[in-house]
Amino acid sequence: MLLELIGLEVAYGGIKAVKGIDLAVARGELVCLIGANGAGKTTTLKAVCGLVYPRAGRVYYDGDDITGTPSHRPVARGLAMVPEGRGIFRQLTVEENLAMGAFVRGDRQGVRRDLEQVFELFPRLAERRTQSGGTLSGGEQQMLAIGRAMMSRPKLLLLDEPSMGLAPLLVQRIFQTVQEISREGVTILLIEQNARLALEIAVRGYVMESGTITLAGPAAELLADPKVREAYLGEIVAAEPAIERDRA
Repeated sequence: MLLELIGLEVAYGGIKAVKGIDLAVARGELVCLIGANGAGKTTTLKAVCGLVYPRAGRVYYDGDDITGTPSHRPVARGLAMVPEGRGIFRQLTVEENLAMGAFVRGDRQGVRRDLEQVFELFPRLAERRTQSGGTLSGGEQQMLAIGRAMMSRPKLLLLDEPSMGLAPLLVQRIFQTVQEISREGVTILLIEQNARLALEIAVRGYVMESGTITLAGPAAELLADPKVREAYLGEIVAAEPAIERDRA
């Protein structure tokens, strides 16, 4: 496994946000973690990246224990995160934002090649390469955040709510891009409230509720699960009719 969480617990003061979860992502997989707002999904990603320190449990990445490692070290080892809310540098240009994603690299020629690849992936960014990040639309900022993460040449890409606040057409574009990145061999852990889209592109999925993993399995099976359909897809699943007994 490229990423493995074992018994992970995270608390904010006396409140447990993550309650002893187990989760794994194999090399090359696209795995999604779905759940309602406040379920603990973002906190889980922060624990992986070293932005919060777990109360208990371990985080293993590429065979090594990185539990509580300072957040800059996993980046140098190929772990990149696109945070909820994008987190771009609003005063910097598009090109400068992308350059910040490559700050751990020293191969200038490779950085230039990857910059052009990002522009091929997101032609809108190429058109706006000299504009400041703060002038971009929400969808363009999300593209920029993903492109910036790709500039670090990640082995594992963590995506936190990439569809949040975007128009439906832009959501489809972002998810198509996630699939393209996955096909290029990048391992992805996708955190998403849009359960249908996430499960449609993922290989496996986890369902998180109130800090615990309540369901896990192949994405297609979760997509067909009545509990998932009713709770996260907005479908009303009719109960099976009761079998009447003979009154004889």
